Parts: sequence; structure tokens; C-alpha cells
Amino acid sequence: MYSDKDALLTSIIILTQNGFQHTKRCIQSISDHTEARYELICIDNGSSDGTSEYLKTLPNSTVIVNEINTGFPGGCNQGFSMAKGEYIVILNNDTVVTKKWLSKLIKWLEIDDKIGIVGPRSNFVLPEQMIHQVPYHTIDEMHIFADKWMEKNKEQGFTAPYLSGFCMAFKKELLLKIGGMDERFYPGYFEDIDFSIRARIAAKKLWVANDVYIHHHGSSSFKRLKQNKILNVNREKFLKKWRITNFDQLEELIKLEQPLNIERHYIPF
Repeated sequence: MYSDKDALLTSIIILTQNGFQHTKRCIQSISDHTEARYELICIDNGSSDGTSEYLKTLPNSTVIVNEINTGFPGGCNQGFSMAKGEYIVILNNDTVVTKKWLSKLIKWLEIDDKIGIVGPRSNFVLPEQMIHQVPYHTIDEMHIFADKWMEKNKEQGFTAPYLSGFCMAFKKELLLKIGGMDERFYPGYFEDIDFSIRARIAAKKLWVANDVYIHHHGSSSFKRLKQNKILNVNREKFLKKWRITNFDQLEELIKLEQPLNIERHYIPF
């Protein structure tokens, strides 16, 4: 683990619920490709495949094993409450990170104070961040593609209306301003968009780092059918919370909700 004491610490928060092989590959990729100084915080939501036992063997890590599933927003909030870093990254356990991924994400937060959250490009993500029809078939090929992509798009990025929670980087001070993830969106979906909207209400930009590529395995078709039901329920919760009927109203909503109101917009964690 990189140990430059002069560098600011980043807290990388990973939630797990089974998926042992994905988790192991994800954490190995962090070890292999992270130059920035970091701590690892793992929140396990009741795994039964040896994941929690594996996590406990990791050096320089904090591991919380929940007996019940707290969901993605609840697990994130647990991680937030323990994070020591000036920067925080939420990272899905079914990802594979690439060369200098973290330092590049953090760089965007350092060079522009108006940027509140940064997300990478990926193969399985919201449309604003997706690269369609990636040409690789193996992880080795993925790294070759990622190197070429990141060099081609060096120091390039763009704003987005919201970002995916599969990988988000932000300063800890953002949490102090807008709070954590809204747990009404248990077990997951739309808590990341809600978090994005609150950041924008706080007058922060959402930024896609076009010079960072992270592979995301994503869900199987069978699992996706189950998740689509949850997604539809939480979509309705999101619309009801913000008193809108569709996503075309988001820009107007943000203008109407500003400035940030702690009583209305802050979510304790």
C-alpha cells in the first residue's frame, strides 16, 4: 500500500454480499494499480461464500460484517462514518480498476473546486458514462484497451446530470455539507442519483473523467430481472421524494431547490 505521508488519504469503500471471486479480483486490482495513498473499508452484508473470511485477512483494512443486509445506501453510510480520508471513493466489488485510476480521479477534485463528484468511464454503467461495444474479451485485453483509451483522452472530461454509484470519488467535506446516502432507497438503486442531485443543489458540478476507465462486470440476466423490480420501485420513491413526474424535470428541480437547505437536503450518516 502506498505510504507517502505527505499525500492526502483516500478512503475506498467497498460493499460485498457474496461474489467472492469478483471481490478478490477487485481488491487485487486496487493493490496492483493504485499509487495514491489509501485505506480500504469493506462492508460485508451477510455473505455466505467465504467473502467475509477473505476480507478479514487483508492487511491495513477495516472490515465490518453485518449479520443482516443493510443494503447499498446503509452500507455506504457505515463506511462514511468510519472514513479517515480527505477523499472518499465508493467502488463496486465487481469492478477491475486500471493504471493510476485513483490519482486521476482525485486530480479532478483538486484542480476544480466546483467539481463535487467524479466518476469514470466504463462498459456497464449509466449512459452518460458508458463506452459502448468495448473491444476486449479478457482482463488482459481490457488493460490494453484502458491504457490506450486513457492516453487518447488524457486530461479530458465533461459534466453529467448525475453519476453512477458503481464508482464515485468526492471530498469528505461534501459529506459534511449534504450528508450520506438516503436509506429509503434500500436495498439499492437511485440512492446514487439522489446523492448526485443533492450535490448539484449544493452548487457542485458532477464530472465524468474521460481519462479514467474502469471495468464493471455487472449483473447476469437472471439477476437483472430481479433487480429491475427493485429499480422500478425505487424510481417511484425518487420521483415522489422530489415531487416530480419524470427525469426531464431534474434541471428545473435543482434550480427550484437551491440554495441547499440542511433540514430538507442533508441525510445523516
